[in-house]
Amino acid sequence: MPQGILYHHVMPPQRPNIPPHQRPRPNRRPSSDAQFERLAQRPIAPEPNQRLPKIVSKSGVWHPFLFRRQLGDFDPNSQPGDLVEITNASGATQGFGLFNPKAEISVRLLRTGLNRPDEAWWSERLESAVSLRREFLKLDTVTDAYRVVHAEADGLPGLVVDKFGDVLVAECFSLGMYQRAEAILTMLEPMCGTKYGVIRPGPNSEDHEGFAAAPTGSEGLPAKAVVREFDTQFRVDFTGGHKTGFYCDQRDNRKQLATFCGGKTVLDLCSYTGGFAVQALKLGQATEVTGVELDESAAALARENAKLNKVKLSVVQADAFAYMRDMLRNGRKYDVVVLDPPKLIRSRDEIEEGRRKYYDFNRLAMQLVAPDGLLLTCSCSGLLDIAEFSKIVCAAPEVGRRVQVVMKGGAAADHPIATNCPESEYLKTMWLRLE
Repeated sequence: MPQGILYHHVMPPQRPNIPPHQRPRPNRRPSSDAQFERLAQRPIAPEPNQRLPKIVSKSGVWHPFLFRRQLGDFDPNSQPGDLVEITNASGATQGFGLFNPKAEISVRLLRTGLNRPDEAWWSERLESAVSLRREFLKLDTVTDAYRVVHAEADGLPGLVVDKFGDVLVAECFSLGMYQRAEAILTMLEPMCGTKYGVIRPGPNSEDHEGFAAAPTGSEGLPAKAVVREFDTQFRVDFTGGHKTGFYCDQRDNRKQLATFCGGKTVLDLCSYTGGFAVQALKLGQATEVTGVELDESAAALARENAKLNKVKLSVVQADAFAYMRDMLRNGRKYDVVVLDPPKLIRSRDEIEEGRRKYYDFNRLAMQLVAPDGLLLTCSCSGLLDIAEFSKIVCAAPEVGRRVQVVMKGGAAADHPIATNCPESEYLKTMWLRLE
């Protein structure tokens, strides 16, 4: 797949209809006149004899993120997205990373030591990532929808890639990774046995990285695909949707939840395209399941997924807060409640506001759980660790109601955690029994 000619614009993702009280506060950066030049695709690695710009790190390179405040002098000729050589104050090489002076995370570390990341290094990193999923975890036996590259945990900070059948979807959280995305997908295709690719900028890329771009897809890309997960089918829309189009990280939690749903009533809040709701019916044999989703296109896809699996799912397009309050006024209770909201904390400025939202969400959701029922509550905010999330959840029950934490968990194993990047443990789940 030659670089730069087979990828073209696909329909940009629809903006989710998020009410004002759930919207993240903007942190706008002015757009640059060189915006479009920055989006040009680059080779995956520079020529071996090409001189690299140098940047001084004042704090070492143990973490894959180097923030602007941690950097000293840097080559004034360096360009956004460049591969750079990281040195200490004495000029000794410490490692190599992708540079963006417009981003708060100004360098994403690729490799420590004296050897620059060449094409062979990129190939080795990608092969290692694919091997974990296909050979070690043997995911192909249970699903054809899984994460292939998980950013920092696979040594490729700023990049996630998900596989959906014959399609690879790359989400780029750094400009440097966006500029190399076509070359990366070209390398990954034969490793994964896929035919098509999609490239998306990460959420808030204009605010965080100083660039904006519409999603692009390779020649012949289908608008949708049907994937399998434990013999359940889901339709993934490549022309819209959030993130890469489907939440592979909750795969094992969906299966686990189904074991609690036999003959039960289930409420799936912020249900997106119906992952938990459909599995509660298909695998769990629940008697009644309601999915609540504000985004119109996601709610429509949830209905499609129910029809695809021949299960009866009630999908309500509504704000989850408003719906919960309506159900409380009506005295409605559910045997099983799933609360999986979108990321409520996107930056350190939003931590306090996000904590309040998590508390309010959980306090309302707990009141809808029937006696001896189950609440599965989740947070995908990387800036909120499991200890803090636990404190919020444990403070949320009504006075006098006994709540037991029966399990804690996180993302499926294709979303590993980097030992030098605690933020990569982003998904937290708590399973609560409410007497």
